[in-house]
Amino acid sequence: MYKTLIKTPNLIRTFSSLPNLKSCITSLQLCATHTNIHQGKKLHSYMIINGFLTSPQTITSLINMYSKCNNISDAFMVFNSSFSTSEPNVFTYNTIIAGFIYNEMPKLALKVFDKMRVAAVMMDRFTFPCVVKAYSGCRDVVGLRGIHGLVFKFGLDHDLFVGSAVVHGYLRFELLGDAHQVFDEMPERDVVLWNAMINGYAQIGEFPNALECLRKLRVDGNVPSRFTVTGILSVITVKGDVYNGKAVHGFVIKMGYFSGVAVCNALIDMYGKCKCFLDAFGIFELLAIKDIYSWNSIIGVHQQSGDHEGTLKLFDLMLRDKVFSPDLVTVTTVLPACSHLAALRHGKEIHAYMITKGLGKDDGEDRADDTYVNNAIMDMYGKCGCMREARLVFDNMSTKDPASWNIMIMGYAMHGFGNEALNLFHKMCEKGLTPDEVTFVGVLSACNHAGLVKEGQEFLSQMKSKYNITPAVEHYTCVIDMFGRAGLLNQAYGLLSEMPIDANSVVWRAFLAACRLHGDANLAKIAARKVIDLEPEHCGSYVLMSNVYGTLGRYEEVSDVRLNMRQQNVKKTPGCSWIEFGDGVHVFGTGDWAHPDEDSIYSELNSLYMSMGLCHMT
Repeated sequence: MYKTLIKTPNLIRTFSSLPNLKSCITSLQLCATHTNIHQGKKLHSYMIINGFLTSPQTITSLINMYSKCNNISDAFMVFNSSFSTSEPNVFTYNTIIAGFIYNEMPKLALKVFDKMRVAAVMMDRFTFPCVVKAYSGCRDVVGLRGIHGLVFKFGLDHDLFVGSAVVHGYLRFELLGDAHQVFDEMPERDVVLWNAMINGYAQIGEFPNALECLRKLRVDGNVPSRFTVTGILSVITVKGDVYNGKAVHGFVIKMGYFSGVAVCNALIDMYGKCKCFLDAFGIFELLAIKDIYSWNSIIGVHQQSGDHEGTLKLFDLMLRDKVFSPDLVTVTTVLPACSHLAALRHGKEIHAYMITKGLGKDDGEDRADDTYVNNAIMDMYGKCGCMREARLVFDNMSTKDPASWNIMIMGYAMHGFGNEALNLFHKMCEKGLTPDEVTFVGVLSACNHAGLVKEGQEFLSQMKSKYNITPAVEHYTCVIDMFGRAGLLNQAYGLLSEMPIDANSVVWRAFLAACRLHGDANLAKIAARKVIDLEPEHCGSYVLMSNVYGTLGRYEEVSDVRLNMRQQNVKKTPGCSWIEFGDGVHVFGTGDWAHPDEDSIYSELNSLYMSMGLCHMT
């Protein structure tokens, strides 16, 4: 019965080989480190059967394991049940408070802290840093000052561990003077205190101060630690300074910090944000032990690079690895990849996973509805053409921000539901929300795709006069394209010539496409010349112009366009399509022979060609 294996990177044991309390606690710590909730629960059962729950160390280890596995409800249950077997103690209170902080529930952490004071449990140096974080998380500067006063009362004002937390807490509120006063009053300064200053400055965007602290740390004779490195890398990441980032990477290797997963995660993030994607993936591949942040970082890097197919493949690999469960960061990174690829099955599976795991649900922390997450789900359904599902998510949101309305309006517009988009826009205005530039891109796109020319003209004219929004090139593009689709080429050209801002290649290309649609070679020639001047390396303009001439039977001009393409060394980008099937998303290019099942695919394609009476593929 107890032969189930606990699988961790460096430990493979059976429950029957855990005869003592110390071994159980060590295994619980491993479960916490690797967020292995499944094996942690089995250990918990084993400890109950063997009567190991009377020790305070056992209780704190269980609370810590459940907290680190993001199962705070079970952690709190263990905390409450501990009072039946032992007296309340500071270790148990510290662990559950730290658990709430770890799970980003500062208000509940403060409630437990209040309960601790009522129970007359004496605080220690490990209580204060957690409580400081709780007040910082609640944005309660009065509470922070109050806990600072208690630090003095308990005689811990010169404790470096506590002082570092207070310094970081004041910096989160951008109270630089208070932070410096606490820092200056410390009788000695170790690397932990300096790290509090560096990381605190980095988090509030005071990058010069963070770098100056690093310089002073070295002058004082301190050696930067792993936490120093992660703080400095966050500064370098925001600045996009890959040159100094590589210098820090060299320092990491020299100091032997490369084995630290947090440092490697920071390097992955830095290289990804600096668009050095191969360097980021190289570090990820070298990681012997990966945590959830490693996976989130590299998945984010692929998504940022536009490799949506790679993003989904990495997500599938993470699921197959079965070591870490995706969290909110993971799913909100992967959902845009589903949107770009219209990978509806993947998107639905992620949505179902979020529902079953309770991600983004009410947790008592005034986060009854995670608007950002719901927006990502809604956007995915909208871009996959499932407007009914998108509307269900929208209607069930208790809190909607302007982005929520914009996503729905744009979704309706994209799929030709012009009236629905405009009705939602009017409802948004009735709710007292102010439309922004993105809203009007959606509204004008709706008029464009639904052929509502008169309404589109009115909205463009009202943007400045009624809503105080200056139309940008994106808004003019929508209206010019709307005129073009309706065959009003002269009106489109008139607006192009009179618009108060310079037209870019996108506007002219939209006009060129309209000219091709309605066979107007003269205006098409003007548009093509403009596009080629603005973007001579883009193949689309040449192709559109060639099609215009081809439609009119002017084949000499077609040859001239193709000759011009060759002279300018412009090559047509191969077509690409994808299908969601079986084990994932399969991408195909024109004349693609790289797919592992190419023989079967082309064999089936040839059969279809023969059935249609066409020549078979060679």
